[in-house]
Amino acid sequence: MQITNPKHFKCRDELRKWLIKNHAKQTELWILFYKVHTKKKCVRYAEAVEESLCFGWIDGIVKRIDDEKHVQRFTPRKAKSIWSKVNKERAKRMIDAGKMTDAGLVKIKEAKKSGWWQNAYTTQDNYIMSAEMKKVLMSDKEAWKNFQNFGKSYQNTYIFWVNYAKREETKKKRIQLVLERAKKNIPPGLG
Repeated sequence: MQITNPKHFKCRDELRKWLIKNHAKQTELWILFYKVHTKKKCVRYAEAVEESLCFGWIDGIVKRIDDEKHVQRFTPRKAKSIWSKVNKERAKRMIDAGKMTDAGLVKIKEAKKSGWWQNAYTTQDNYIMSAEMKKVLMSDKEAWKNFQNFGKSYQNTYIFWVNYAKREETKKKRIQLVLERAKKNIPPGLG
């Protein structure tokens, strides 16, 4: 995936202004984040997620640039995208603070209608891997070894993603994607 036009926001207010102007007409935003040790001003990850949720957007892929910075892709949330418990809590805080927009409320309403709001996951939960997923991962020694070496939260994210596929065809595709990523030792959400 190509990084297109990364933006550097010095604070959350700058990001919010961009979202006010662009949330309904743009399809992605790559935000540049500086590591704390650089002492360069930038919006922090948690702030960026809170602001994006207010406009119906969500964080995604992270790509390292160098030792000082990385970029993360933010996109409009899809109607049936999975909600984490952490993001539900963030969204509730933004509602309580009066910062949630109609665009964000629409995404919450969609999630409640589809059941994804009620079925929010936490990376602390322990999900059960299906026999099919286990068989596929174990068929490749390197992929299985890498998967077992992922942190529990990464394993759970993959397992949850596979388990909650609505169609069998989607589940099989997701298992293959997890296999390919595990072969390359790529945890969820990264490159």
